Amino acid sequence: MSFVMMRLTAYVSGRVQRVGYRAKLVTLARNLGLVGFVQNRPDGRVLVIAKGDKDAVEKYASAIRIENALINVETVDANYSNASGEFSLFQKVTGPDEVGERLDEGVEILKGMLTGINNLTIITQSGFAGLNCKMDKMLDKQDETIGEIKGLRRDLKDHMDQRFLYIESELAEIKSALRVKGII
Repeated sequence: MSFVMMRLTAYVSGRVQRVGYRAKLVTLARNLGLVGFVQNRPDGRVLVIAKGDKDAVEKYASAIRIENALINVETVDANYSNASGEFSLFQKVTGPDEVGERLDEGVEILKGMLTGINNLTIITQSGFAGLNCKMDKMLDKQDETIGEIKGLRRDLKDHMDQRFLYIESELAEIKSALRVKGII
């Protein structure tokens, strides 16, 4: 491990603005113990100034070539020089309009989310109200069906009781006739 202090000055181009690239670079730099800053430039590039131990700066220079779903680094124009002690931490530098623009965009996103949540709440509440109404109708229908079944059972029992009485009376007559004939 070397303890030679080095400064990296790099201009990074590609899809590197408004995609979280600077935040990633800040995390990488802090994890490597570097100081300096990252800043969006008007020409669409990102300026990176990183100072620290030579090995850490070299690892950082390799790590800033990020490519993922949002970020796509196309070129890194890097220069190395001796480090001076002008920074005490690593940070993201924002322009005067940048914070306001981001806050405005964030507010619009939050408004959209709140509208969506409110719509979902209304749909859910009306859905539950409708569901409760449907459940009440189903319970009424169930009670009606149970009543019908009980009535059918009563009717069937009454019918069967009448049939058994008829069969018993017929059987009694048959027995009586058989007795008269002396068969039983």
